[in-house]
Amino acid sequence: MTRYRPAFVAAAFAALALVGCASEPKPHRIRLATDDFAFEVTADVMPPRSVELTTYTIRVKDRETKEPVVGGEGRLFATNGSRITVWDGFAPSTEPGSYTARVRFLTAGQWQLGIQFRASHDTTVALQRTHDWGQLVRNESPPEL
Repeated sequence: MTRYRPAFVAAAFAALALVGCASEPKPHRIRLATDDFAFEVTADVMPPRSVELTTYTIRVKDRETKEPVVGGEGRLFATNGSRITVWDGFAPSTEPGSYTARVRFLTAGQWQLGIQFRASHDTTVALQRTHDWGQLVRNESPPEL
């Protein structure tokens, strides 16, 4: 058994070297869709913490043309098991087809999030809704002493 030991040690060091050379981790992305739109959602903190403001970036593309949707209107909303709901309307971001929404989860625990969106501010056009996704919210950060 000892004759395989040097090969095992060399393989272990090679694996560690590859892990050390890996690029920075990519932010957690959630991909969602409606009949007409494709969404990519990222958050500035993942998982979010209760009581702290979390900023979500939502990139919206037309599903057919794959072009960014500029000038749309939407909101991100979240509800927990106690039926507490928080939401924020989309604000245009710096990139075309990119929007931000900021929410403050009031309690830790499991929340269900969703998005409603339409391509214009015309209120006669129906909002399209994504399927909801689950998000665990951690306790708030401990106070610094």
